[in-house]
Amino acid sequence: MSPNGRLMRVDRLEMARSAVLSDEDWARLEPLLPSSAGMRGRPFRDHRQVLEGIVFRYRTGCAWRDLPVEFGPWQTVWKRHHRFSLDGTWDRILTALQARADAAGELDWTVSVDSSISRVHQHGATAARAPDRAGDGTTRPEGRAG
Repeated sequence: MSPNGRLMRVDRLEMARSAVLSDEDWARLEPLLPSSAGMRGRPFRDHRQVLEGIVFRYRTGCAWRDLPVEFGPWQTVWKRHHRFSLDGTWDRILTALQARADAAGELDWTVSVDSSISRVHQHGATAARAPDRAGDGTTRPEGRAG
């Protein structure tokens, strides 16, 4: 993020700050985040800056150590992500955002399962086969009538 907070430089590309988290996205997320008020120790670093670092890291696939300095120290970004993973913050955020989107009719819960992606259980894949008693070239698992 440049001093004016609008543009940042990443690998010779200029990316608008809104390309990481839009103001609309931030307005949805901000009320769902925990506050550091009443906690011992140092207050949280700016949630938006850190969350943008987390989003940037997952969008680009870069290592935590390779985060641009515009997101703050990479250790802070990683620690916040780790803390939110352990204390259930990410789960609460996902649940709240899904509930809001579902209430607005923006989610389609239709699921399609194709047998090409369904795998047999490890014990079912190596089941012993009965000899071909029917004479038709087929075999059946042991213990099953045919």
